[in-house]
Amino acid sequence: MKKITYSPFPVFPGETLLEVLQDRKMTQAHLARLMKRPLKLVNEIVKGKAGITPETALQLGHVLDMEPEFWWKLQTDFDMACARGKVALNSL
Repeated sequence: MKKITYSPFPVFPGETLLEVLQDRKMTQAHLARLMKRPLKLVNEIVKGKAGITPETALQLGHVLDMEPEFWWKLQTDFDMACARGKVALNSL
């Protein structure tokens, strides 16, 4: 079995979302309006205080014309990297 290595420095999905918004010259407020979600939620995702749920991934995919799976995979990869870090710390 091939050994897979993982980055010890996961990137939270909000960082990618912020980059996409900046590239498109779109504000968080505009995204929130298009998604019909509170600005506070979008801001918390960008700041890494809230994660992307499957429903949010679907909305982001629709509004930003991207695959929702992209957003969901970012979130699950981040969550898994964080869990690996916790497991590693607890095993010391």
